[in-house]
Amino acid sequence: MLQFLPAPLRGVISALLLALNTLICCWPLFAVALLKLLLPIPPIQRGLRFVMHAIAEFWISFNKFWMNQVRDTRWDVEGIQGMDLRHSYLITSNHQSWVDILVLQYLLNRRVPFLKFFLKQELIWVPVIGLCWWALEFPFMKRYSKEYLAKHPEKRGQDLATTRRACARYKNNPVSVFNFLEGTRLTPQKHAQQNSPFKYLLKPKAGGIAFVLDAMGEQLDAIVNVTIHYPSGNPGFWDLLCGRLDQVVVRFDKLAIPTEFIGRNYDQDEEYRLRFQQWVNQLWEAKDAQLAALHQQYPGRS
Repeated sequence: MLQFLPAPLRGVISALLLALNTLICCWPLFAVALLKLLLPIPPIQRGLRFVMHAIAEFWISFNKFWMNQVRDTRWDVEGIQGMDLRHSYLITSNHQSWVDILVLQYLLNRRVPFLKFFLKQELIWVPVIGLCWWALEFPFMKRYSKEYLAKHPEKRGQDLATTRRACARYKNNPVSVFNFLEGTRLTPQKHAQQNSPFKYLLKPKAGGIAFVLDAMGEQLDAIVNVTIHYPSGNPGFWDLLCGRLDQVVVRFDKLAIPTEFIGRNYDQDEEYRLRFQQWVNQLWEAKDAQLAALHQQYPGRS
């Protein structure tokens, strides 16, 4: 345990371990990805994809190791039972910090199929890790503003096409497709700018998960709705590295996918789009109430 060290020194050690872990794991990952490109034979590609996921899961396991060394974080987790590696899931969560991703990986590694996150297209240029995400077939999404789409209507539906292409690769393997419904991290500025009706959340964007249901709804076993709360306030990534993450509260809620939402076209069916958005809004109302209760139960720094 490294808790006796000053926090900045712990941060430096953690950063070095994370960088070393990434550099060690990326080379076999790239080698297998190249082999997969050179051998476009479905059974072989499925086997190679399994190897790539094993490399990524090892990377997460080592990250869990150094996270445990820099801080004995108190984990208050409920509802994680009942998931396994044999089924596919659509997972979503509230989004407060980059730490959310490592929290989810920490808790779900080897409990569910390897998590595939929806990522902004710009993140593919992140050194080393961007290529790792690409090799692991994470879906990269290019976002267009309403103003841009008004001038370039031919770009409409590209997110759906990207989602369908990504999901087509997941058809023969169990997968956990992850999407932050809010689309971005919660900050007071964003909350005020949106005039969000929720106290602890931004407005949810239903399109991402609706596209996944459209593309692979029958393959999915359930929607897993995750709520993350940090009693001491939302941590930054440096806080995690320094071992300042003292407590994390996480609630998992496994939901059956309503049959009325499977096989529908969110992009073209206006009635369905309205009903699906209403359903998502109800999930967010319940999540906001749950967060309010957690803030009362764990009255740390808001």
